[in-house]
Amino acid sequence: MPLSSAPLLDVRGLRVALNTARGPADALRGVDLQLDHGATLGLIGESGCGKSMMALALMGLLPTGARVSGSIRLNGQELVGLDDGAMCALRGNRIGMVFQEPMTALNPLHTIGVQIAEPLRLHKKMARTAARAEALRLLERVQLPNAAQRLDAYPHQLSGGQRQRVTIAIALACGPALLIADEPTTALDVTIQREILDLIHALVAETGMALLLISHDLGVMARMVSRMLVMYGGTVVESGPTDEVFGHLAHPYTRGLFAARPRLGAARVDGRKPRLVTIPGRVPELADMPHGCPFADRCAWAVEACRAAPPAAVHVGAAHEARCIRVGEIA
Repeated sequence: MPLSSAPLLDVRGLRVALNTARGPADALRGVDLQLDHGATLGLIGESGCGKSMMALALMGLLPTGARVSGSIRLNGQELVGLDDGAMCALRGNRIGMVFQEPMTALNPLHTIGVQIAEPLRLHKKMARTAARAEALRLLERVQLPNAAQRLDAYPHQLSGGQRQRVTIAIALACGPALLIADEPTTALDVTIQREILDLIHALVAETGMALLLISHDLGVMARMVSRMLVMYGGTVVESGPTDEVFGHLAHPYTRGLFAARPRLGAARVDGRKPRLVTIPGRVPELADMPHGCPFADRCAWAVEACRAAPPAAVHVGAAHEARCIRVGEIA
């Protein structure tokens, strides 16, 4: 049967309000995104920009008391407003997730074989023996060394990279249509980071599942995803095909991220390594988000009109948009 022409994931006007010590505050402010079957999409931005909140909203794992409005459709099924039972039927089955820190994502009281088998027994109704055999196959698939011996190991007996391979195996267990990877290499050293990203890339290509990758690393985005969204202040400030966004950095925030990246072989000044360029200021607290452009207070291009109202999306290319009223002048 051919796949539907409709997107696998269709998010429209998504807003998430959280309770804070200073009252309700918006963590996501009208986010739109679409992800087709088998496609790859990246979310990038500094910490506090809303990337991980987006992942938690998609998984139905928002903090207690969070208020959600807008629409999240997975294969046409509306997820906003689903009860816990219905969301549990989706999590680990149609949507898999790889978290930032594998040690906190894994249960220290159960062996990794038991934890990989759990979604198989819950969603696929496999018997214990069959689920254990499939768990071993999954560990081999994610290239965990000595997989058969590791089945009965506990998380603390594995290295960080090995634990992350286990969380990937758990996420893949039921053959999800969508894999969400939230900063999957944050806690790993550089060599292991590359191995894990290569593994995710290969598995996505092999299975045909869609990938939503969350990262703060522009290099990872360039290598891993065909389309990207730049997030700031709980909203999308720039979006488009990855090569187009990199080729034409339309939003001042995207330019700031690009300028701040480390550069191998950068020229020395007076015999010293050059200082990294930084974006002035910091991401505002949720309760302090400005009324207009969320980046206005840190932007060298800002004028009074930027603070008056949230900017509308401006077309930079056929599928490339930026929310900045001065896109033309900046270009």
